[in-house]
Amino acid sequence: MESIGRASMRGGPTARRLPRTAIGLVFLAAGCGTPGGAGFNFTRDADRVSGDASLIQFRTEAGPLDEPGAPGPSLTRADAVRLALAGDPDLQVALAKVRSAEADARQARLLPNPVLSVVVRFREGGADSPIITPSLTTDLLAILQQPTRTRAADRRLRATAADALTAVLDVTAGVEEAYEAAQSLDAQVAVLADRRALFDRLLNVARARLEAGEGTRLDVTTAQGERLAVEEQLAERELQRRTKRLALARLIGRPSDPAQWQLDPWQPPAGVSTEETAWVNAALANRPEVQARRWELAAAGDAAALAGSDVWKGLEAGAEFERDVTWSGGPSVAAPIPLFDWGQAAKAKARAAQIQARHELTKARRAVVEETRSALATLVTSQAALARVRSELVPLQQQRRQQAEALYRAGEADLTSLLVAEQGVQDAREREVLLGETAASALAKLHRAVGGRSVAAALTDAAGEMRPAEPTTAPATKGAQ
Repeated sequence: MESIGRASMRGGPTARRLPRTAIGLVFLAAGCGTPGGAGFNFTRDADRVSGDASLIQFRTEAGPLDEPGAPGPSLTRADAVRLALAGDPDLQVALAKVRSAEADARQARLLPNPVLSVVVRFREGGADSPIITPSLTTDLLAILQQPTRTRAADRRLRATAADALTAVLDVTAGVEEAYEAAQSLDAQVAVLADRRALFDRLLNVARARLEAGEGTRLDVTTAQGERLAVEEQLAERELQRRTKRLALARLIGRPSDPAQWQLDPWQPPAGVSTEETAWVNAALANRPEVQARRWELAAAGDAAALAGSDVWKGLEAGAEFERDVTWSGGPSVAAPIPLFDWGQAAKAKARAAQIQARHELTKARRAVVEETRSALATLVTSQAALARVRSELVPLQQQRRQQAEALYRAGEADLTSLLVAEQGVQDAREREVLLGETAASALAKLHRAVGGRSVAAALTDAAGEMRPAEPTTAPATKGAQ
């Protein structure tokens, strides 16, 4: 297993072979010799997205069906995220692509190998020594294009690294939403269990009143029917709870785990600032999807620049020698003659790729704005509704049920009024649980939308005041075009 972000790699033709314990995605040197270019630091970006880049592990071998080591009797949210980041297959695929792009960036820094050719011509009759014509040539166009090719490869590496950060965000958001869904179903099961216990008590009261001649058989039958209905709902929720826990077990790399952990007690998400503009600006500055599209646009600009000179493919320079009786030699140049192909098709294709990259950047930016605004609106609305339900609706329904139960026990009301009151309490409690899940899910989506928990934490302090976010390094869109 190789940890990402703590080791550094320096490029150039004489780059040292990296130890097997590092993927080498952090480049501390600047200039042409460093893949990614100046300012490229995967650890810094991974810290911003995941909160701790050391959680991300790169593996050269496929992971087992079940990761070693059980989580234990309890599974916290932080542990679930840590276990998911350590071995998620999609994340490993993204990291492998980064390594491939890094190799391409190193390859772009290497000069083309010279080509040695030797022609031996024998004289008629085999007399005297043969005529030997050696020549040494190299691809002159590749040498001239190397700075632009290197820059393009670096930008593609940065785009691939941004895609890897996107995978980190997806893994983190996915496991958090699965954890919150499991928490919510635990709470729903608890609500239904309380409701079943209440109907057990009501059934006992109905039977006691029937035996005392104060009740009716209808009350007993009604209580039995309601209890069976609760049993059916409880069985359905238990199945949903089991399914969600199995999904969570898969996300943390242990699909065969019994998944009977004790989860964190559910807590309503903390309030956030409702300053929409600040959240949107932070998302546009930090979302890796936008960064990736920017780097791809910049690389497309480099490709367009290269397309203009590709018509000279085959341009070679070198030296040629000949030995007849004595040695003679001198420089040589071979160049194509652009009679039929002067690069018009290659330039048109490169311009089309640039246009496509510009539209993809616009699409990504618009999607980021929508996701951020939608998550923030959902969070604010669900938190406000949750506060009303917890402070007003639930206490009111509980008071109503207590009054109905007291009247029923005193024989002043029938069982129907008590069941209606109880249904109101359970509906309010279930509404509270569902709103809590919606708010927690919206908060996770908001963190995902702005580029990670660290970005969200930088935006909001303890008092809920907004602070400016620090955007990641990215090429200017206008210059890239």
